[in-house]
Amino acid sequence: MNNQMMGGGGVATVLCCNCGVPMDGSLGLAMCYDCIKLNVDITEGIPREANVSFCRNCERFLQPPGQWIRAELESRELLALCLRRLKGLNKVRLIDASFIWTEPHSRRIRVKVTVQGEAMGNTIVQQTFEVEYVVVAMQCPDCAKSYTVNTWKATVQIRQKVPHKRTFLYLEQLILKHNAHVDTISIQESKDGLDFFYSQKNHAVKMVDFLSAVAPIKSKQSSELISIDTQSGNSSYKFSYSIEIAPICRDDLVVLPKKLAHAMGNISRLVLCSKVTNSLQFLDVNTLQTADLQAGVYWRAPFASLLDVSQLVEFIVLDVEPTGDQRGRWVLADVEVCRAADMGVNDHTFYVRTHLGAIVHPGDSVMGYYLANTNFNSELWDELDTANLPEVVLVKKHYHRKNSKKKSRQWKLKRMAREHQDIVAHDDSRSARQDQERAERDYELFLQELEEDDELRQTINLYKSGAAAPGAAGGAAADDDMDDDDVAPEVGLDELLDELDDMNLE
Repeated sequence: MNNQMMGGGGVATVLCCNCGVPMDGSLGLAMCYDCIKLNVDITEGIPREANVSFCRNCERFLQPPGQWIRAELESRELLALCLRRLKGLNKVRLIDASFIWTEPHSRRIRVKVTVQGEAMGNTIVQQTFEVEYVVVAMQCPDCAKSYTVNTWKATVQIRQKVPHKRTFLYLEQLILKHNAHVDTISIQESKDGLDFFYSQKNHAVKMVDFLSAVAPIKSKQSSELISIDTQSGNSSYKFSYSIEIAPICRDDLVVLPKKLAHAMGNISRLVLCSKVTNSLQFLDVNTLQTADLQAGVYWRAPFASLLDVSQLVEFIVLDVEPTGDQRGRWVLADVEVCRAADMGVNDHTFYVRTHLGAIVHPGDSVMGYYLANTNFNSELWDELDTANLPEVVLVKKHYHRKNSKKKSRQWKLKRMAREHQDIVAHDDSRSARQDQERAERDYELFLQELEEDDELRQTINLYKSGAAAPGAAGGAAADDDMDDDDVAPEVGLDELLDELDDMNLE
């Protein structure tokens, strides 16, 4: 080794044993930094090839030892997963990592990694290398269970004993909007409701919590012992959550118990159900007074509705006289009506007070409950003073829609896939056809209700159908042969979501 004096500082230098370049001898190195980078590999022991497991069904990646996570291609989550798969990476310092583009269908993921490490003595070297991952397609345990029988560990059974499906149609849209069904294994449709099946108990509890926040329900839990291991003492259970929704729906006519009506601000005992959330809201059509009934209070002493929307009768408005009282969107008015079936037959009319004073005009059609000369099998009704009760209770304005209304809609709703639909498709019995027709009728009525109520539309997601009929955009163009006052409301394009954009947001 040669020693030389460089400059006036007297710094000792040595020559690199590999390339002969002068270097600082005080470092105690025999090789320059460039030669160290070329000859010393700090990434030794880090593999250049690795495998990642991918489930084709649910499109999740395996994060050892047994967790399956969702990660998009070239995402931060996938990059972290790939780096965790590299053995020996903890021996060096990770500086940078990035993806190198590959064909998505090649089942190859290439990652460029930059690391720093100590090579010789106190020399820190930075090197860059590439790692290629082979995506191995397999099936995760959750997807494997979904193709076998008796694999669920918890079920949520939702029931409501009413003759229509309006509540479940609205509940379905709430579930879809909030992705409350994302953890379900399967969904089955029964006579009075839906059954949700889950692979874990906590997923079912999460659904029960969601339902209690959006509907007036009561729940009951039960468990069934499936197996027990006498050696370890471990037991396997199946859990069932029975959910019952209050059998009172929007626009139902209700007779409140006397004590309950007094506790709710002395509201009239004969009221309309104006809104249903996790509580029931009632409206007195004679005074516009409203009162809320919490689900817990209702289920302590439940009662049924007197009449539901399937028993509405059409009336024709002859005269309207507003009283001047207003609360929110409701305007109190005295209205003269007659039954549509009596038009041209007799001149019997009814004078009633209604909350629809802002939207009804002479000549309009309205739907209401006909109470005159009607017998009810209800103890609460028998307690009322029938001499002071109205003969007619109006509920909502009625629009005469054309048969082509379904085709002219520019919007649609998402639906949940249910196993019951596949069964009905192969059943040609008379009862099955009647059930199918009833379901279609309930769905059409639900769509009409969404068109008429903008507050209801704000709670769910509506999507562009992609096939708008000519002239349907304006709303009135599709019904040119009808009067302007009788044109049914339309859903504005600004309220609609694009289905593809919504998928990307999720």
